[in-house]
Amino acid sequence: MRAAIDLHIHTALSPCADDDMTPNNIVGMAWLKGLDIIAVTDHNAAMNCEAVMECAKEKGILFIPGMEVESSEEVHLVCLFPCIESVLKMQDIIHAALPNIENREDIFGKQVVMDKNDNVVGYFPKLLINAAGLGIDVIFSEVDKLGGVTIPAHVDRDSYSIISNLGIIPEYLEIKTLEISRDTDLKKYIERNPHLKPYSFIRSSDAHHLGDILERESYIDLEELSARCLIDTIKKGIKMPAA
Repeated sequence: MRAAIDLHIHTALSPCADDDMTPNNIVGMAWLKGLDIIAVTDHNAAMNCEAVMECAKEKGILFIPGMEVESSEEVHLVCLFPCIESVLKMQDIIHAALPNIENREDIFGKQVVMDKNDNVVGYFPKLLINAAGLGIDVIFSEVDKLGGVTIPAHVDRDSYSIISNLGIIPEYLEIKTLEISRDTDLKKYIERNPHLKPYSFIRSSDAHHLGDILERESYIDLEELSARCLIDTIKKGIKMPAA
């Protein structure tokens, strides 16, 4: 089946996201836009994943638990997992490696933890938009152990991407799929970077505002609508359909 996806969405747990990026608002917008699969990928945290998952179930949307991890090289990585238990284990690993710097809400914004009814249940105190003290190799390894997949985020950008920060995509990581930003012309991007032709690409919103969540414009062909099938497909690097 062909599924419309957006695999890079932030909730209000990410301090740079709007306060109205609540579980119900995100799922409601995804439903209005006709998406089949969404992933929440907050910066270095996954505490709102379970609430969003419950909301998504009610709307018939497949939810993929995730995180946007920042490595010690300041590379952003979209990490997707087959279940809540796996993403929370990864969260523990990342939080143990984050600098012990308190969030300044007046500077960076609130880091809001919510339940499935959009009630605020707490605020995460440690600043999440820091690089974890784990190299990219370690992050790929830990995600793989937990049955997940790691996708280098927004590789077309001039900062926080694997290409901008490392200058290369290490072959030994056996990466098959890369993420590009929603407004990047993939054909022109590949023409400028022909060495990236062997890779598959996923287009995501990196939404920090409700209106930024994708329309039905990014697709993936799956044998079945499940988190396991999605992760395995991304790992294999099967080419994504244009429409």
